Amino acid sequence: MIQRIQSVYLLLVTVALVIALCMPAGYFAGGSEAEVYPFKPAGVMLADGNVQSTWGLFGILLLGAIIACCTIFLFRNRKLQMRMTIFNSLLLVGYYIAFAVFAYMLGEGTSFTFQIGWALCLPLAAIILNYLAYRGIHKDDKMVKEAYRLR
Repeated sequence: MIQRIQSVYLLLVTVALVIALCMPAGYFAGGSEAEVYPFKPAGVMLADGNVQSTWGLFGILLLGAIIACCTIFLFRNRKLQMRMTIFNSLLLVGYYIAFAVFAYMLGEGTSFTFQIGWALCLPLAAIILNYLAYRGIHKDDKMVKEAYRLR
């Protein structure tokens, strides 16, 4: 069952989250074009030269990528595989909540505006792919139960 479509979806989740780890999720822009500070999941360099760590965002994305990768190999235990995809989706919803809190706290009291980067949509794509993987796993589970019932 490792060659099923849900394995492809979970692999795409892993790839999307690894890309989201490496790319800036947004930018703090100042008055001039030279004042642009990328907001990466690992941290953001502020205008005064200090680095503000956002390790929580990095940890959530890394944990989500690891869970998605490990879930691929749980094909023998479909119930656990379904639970892990649901947990991963909830974890990524928590990422968006934590991101909003970090962006608000870092932008508070400054004259910088926040611009969203394209990498911020990758966890949303991962949530959608997790849902599609869940549907595939559920379909397989239902098919196996019907096969047992017919015996």
